[in-house]
Amino acid sequence: MAGRPPFPPFDATTAAQKVQAAEDAWNTRDPERVALAYTEDSVWRNRDRHVVGRPGIVAFLTEKWERELEYALRKELWAFEANRIGVRFQYESHDASGQWWRSYGNELWEFTEDGLMRRREASINDRPIDESERRIHGPRPESERGVPFPLW
Repeated sequence: MAGRPPFPPFDATTAAQKVQAAEDAWNTRDPERVALAYTEDSVWRNRDRHVVGRPGIVAFLTEKWERELEYALRKELWAFEANRIGVRFQYESHDASGQWWRSYGNELWEFTEDGLMRRREASINDRPIDESERRIHGPRPESERGVPFPLW
């Protein structure tokens, strides 16, 4: 089957693999690469924004990573069933003024049988932090894969 493995229905192992693959892709901050994990007509709700289709995803992520500098993300599997996965996440970035932010959120994902995400709903809250409070520095090292990330 062509597509983006692992494929649904997910079990604990394949759901965790899907979450780690998403974290790895988003940490590249490459909108074109990230968009390939979604269907051509994927539908997103991200905070108060609605995005449809790969071109919309690329435009949204390009704008996001122009604004959220030094973005670094951690995702954690929350729940899964059949072709759906629930994720909680945290990321840190700073704005053009140098203010650092930690953003907390939850995502609901729905996949097609070929492993592409057709729906993504994200709820996110931001908290200003001092640079000294940072705890996410770039992509997750191999030694931390599968290790839960502290809530605060």
